[in-house]
Amino acid sequence: MSIVIAVTNFNAEAWADRMKVRLPDHSVQIWKKGEPLDGKVDYMLAWKPDPSAFDEVPQPKVVFSLGAGVDHLIKMPNLPEAPLVRIVDPSLTTRMTEWVVFQVLLHHRNHLTYDAQQAEHLWKAHAQPQASKVRVGLLGLGELGGDAARALARIGFQVAGWSRRSKVIEGVKCYAGEDRFEEFLQGTDILVNLLPLTPDTKGLVDRAVLSKLAKNGVHGAPVYINAGRGATQNEADIAEMLTSGALRGASLDVFETEPLAEDSPLWDAPGCVITPHVAAESDPEALSDYIAGQIRGYEQGLPLQNVVDRKTGY
Repeated sequence: MSIVIAVTNFNAEAWADRMKVRLPDHSVQIWKKGEPLDGKVDYMLAWKPDPSAFDEVPQPKVVFSLGAGVDHLIKMPNLPEAPLVRIVDPSLTTRMTEWVVFQVLLHHRNHLTYDAQQAEHLWKAHAQPQASKVRVGLLGLGELGGDAARALARIGFQVAGWSRRSKVIEGVKCYAGEDRFEEFLQGTDILVNLLPLTPDTKGLVDRAVLSKLAKNGVHGAPVYINAGRGATQNEADIAEMLTSGALRGASLDVFETEPLAEDSPLWDAPGCVITPHVAAESDPEALSDYIAGQIRGYEQGLPLQNVVDRKTGY
């Protein structure tokens, strides 16, 4: 059995070493443009590969995305018809939940205000509403969104979530479908975007959507948080709404173009927290275990887990 690794901005040699340790009875190769591979390829491990990789690699049995997102692969016209498997890793989920909860609390507990006051040596208390008075809404209730929703509910927030398909999560009010989207937004004080990037979600969160968020919350204007995919949001609209006060704050970990341009107005927008796509960095060791386990199970006749539906994009 043969594994080929085709990646950009990842350490291909390190990935090859990890897979050789976990699957010593498999040959492991690194794809390099224009260089022939040694024999048939059974499995392909990919992250934002050069599109020509799919022309040069013989038809693999399975393609694994080395990250939670698969939009970088689905948009490639020459993607093989083989099953496409996305990463679902407990450590990635935990890290995402940590980041989301931290950012929600940062805005809820007025940390940006106190941080600015400290710089001025100013001692001034502000109202601290209970979490039970604040409505947090999550866009996307998959593995990541569902875990974050449960954690926020345990803290005491009123938590709701919206997804394309119906979900049932204890302690979370779940909305589904286009006809419930506006109702979900109108009952949300802090919007957390964990949507995958699909044709339906590209540019979804813009001024029109953000303007529908609740304006009667205990904190006044709403807050927007995104650690899903940058291309699901309109960054110009977000910057303008922060500047005008239509948004009280924002926390952004993902952007349509990364790194974020130095002249982006988001850098200096009031109430905006920026992190460089670090909300849920994957642990390569854990991901290697996950992929090796999937391959072993597949070769024993077990079904692959977390296979992507190419029609929905996740």
